[in-house]
Amino acid sequence: MDTLLDVRGLRKNFTTKKGLLQAVNDVTFTIGLGETLGVVGESGCGKSTLGRAVLRLTEPSAGEVLFDGVDLCKISRRQMRDRRKDMQIIFQDPFASLNPRLSISQIIAEPFEVFGLLNKKGRDEQVADLMRLVGLSPRLVNSFPHELDGGRRQRIGVARALALNPKFIVCDEPVSALDVSIQAQILNLIQDLQQKLGLTYLFISHDLSVVKHLSNRVAVMYLGKIVEITTSRNIFRNPLHPYTQALLSAIPIPKYGAKRERIILKGDVPSPVNPPKGCIFSGRCPHVMDKCREAPPPTVEADGGHFVSCYLVSDKLTPGTPTPQA
Repeated sequence: MDTLLDVRGLRKNFTTKKGLLQAVNDVTFTIGLGETLGVVGESGCGKSTLGRAVLRLTEPSAGEVLFDGVDLCKISRRQMRDRRKDMQIIFQDPFASLNPRLSISQIIAEPFEVFGLLNKKGRDEQVADLMRLVGLSPRLVNSFPHELDGGRRQRIGVARALALNPKFIVCDEPVSALDVSIQAQILNLIQDLQQKLGLTYLFISHDLSVVKHLSNRVAVMYLGKIVEITTSRNIFRNPLHPYTQALLSAIPIPKYGAKRERIILKGDVPSPVNPPKGCIFSGRCPHVMDKCREAPPPTVEADGGHFVSCYLVSDKLTPGTPTPQA
């Protein structure tokens, strides 16, 4: 599979009154053409900041973001503007991300106006095609966002993201603000569009069940770092990091009377302003060892394409096997 996105050592820091906040800390991964990489983790772990840094909606503090072989962190703003045709985002809140003063047709046509594409007739035709593609009725063309429900609003956001025929889309928790019944519709739409248009996704969510439904591979984030990354099948069949195991234990089993042994994590998430000296999960890990508090564990490959940052895994492997995070 050809690589479309190659992120290497990406960092995003924010200066606060309490010190330097490390929102994204040395994150590395790749996404193949037509693939979906799911990013999961609890609120505040840096998932959304990661997605925005990849698109340079927020400027990375360090690292490389290679898109089609071009490092987005090194090109000018003018060059980046041209690249935005190939890279789009679907936001979490469909109401907050839509201009309430614009009609549906104006919102979807806005990308064409920004880039000076097509005439009025051509834009109207494209808007009609996009509305059909995402399942919006033509009668809604002159409606405003406040007149529609959350599901239709999110379909508008999807249509707007597709307007310039992008290759890559960051889906920033696109269904978390929707009712459960509507969530399924939007997820199926996103999946169908990928098959029809050959799209590549970075799918951000705090819901592992949603990620399982869509993703080829899954990256688990904790306190700004990826602690485990592997295929969607492996992450559910053989989770190796204690944090991943705890996340999976919280997923309810859809069967009456069935119970799963919960792993209850003690303590609170450390402050990203003052992260632990050693393993970032050491303060809450039920298997913590002395060396976990002294130095960060290496990222090792447990098996083909399954990378984990944990001493429980690295200690079982032959010395010398640590490899760069994939």
